[in-house]
Amino acid sequence: MTAPLIETIDIGKSYGGVVALRDVSTVVRAGEVTCVLGDNGAGKSTLIKILAGVHRHDRGDLRVEGERVRFDSPRAALDRGIATVYQDLAVVPLMSVWRNFVLGFEPTTGPFRLLDRKAGREIARKALTDMGIEIEDMEQPVGTLSGGQRQCVAIARAVHRGAKVLILDEPTAALGVKQAGVVLKYVVQARERGLGVVLITHNPHHAYPVGDRFLLLERGAVLGAYEKSEIDLSELTRQMAGGAELDALRHELARVIGS
Repeated sequence: MTAPLIETIDIGKSYGGVVALRDVSTVVRAGEVTCVLGDNGAGKSTLIKILAGVHRHDRGDLRVEGERVRFDSPRAALDRGIATVYQDLAVVPLMSVWRNFVLGFEPTTGPFRLLDRKAGREIARKALTDMGIEIEDMEQPVGTLSGGQRQCVAIARAVHRGAKVLILDEPTAALGVKQAGVVLKYVVQARERGLGVVLITHNPHHAYPVGDRFLLLERGAVLGAYEKSEIDLSELTRQMAGGAELDALRHELARVIGS
């Protein structure tokens, strides 16, 4: 069987005396979506920063396509095909859609390697169209797009740049139902193109329709890890809401009230 694009084995990370992540194991495979769920402080951000090369893990193994790695920078992760789209999207609001799309990878022309604006617009237009994203005016400032459209542009940009793994940090957190649905549609498109997707979210209703496996974190540790065939939406939601602890509380309240 082909090695996973990413595999973590008992990954851990501490900041001084604070343990932010401990013994977290999961896999990210080509053509699948791994959803990482948890409330604030669960360890989601720490995990993705390790995968993205922002922080180095203290314990355990991180493997990329079967090879043990320890990234020392985001560039090192990007060079291995791991692209991360954070909540702030790393876009320049006043810059045009196409200029944001090619930012850092600008096409040039002539002996003085001047920016080729025509080529840049065409690169952006074709890549967005290939993903089914229709933006009529490539010159409009990206900040004038809706939150869902900006997320879609960022996803298409990562796919266009040859990412093998796409990490999405709470892409639907600030979106309404319709816009969230649009973003999730492009998550599915990225999966269908063969990328491995890591979807970070606190919303099981956004994760379940697109996810192939689910990693639940709580206070830096694994609360549960499931393939889609092993858990349904109601149980995923129940565990996110407290699971066994919530059941125990209900039973205790019933006992106290009934006594």
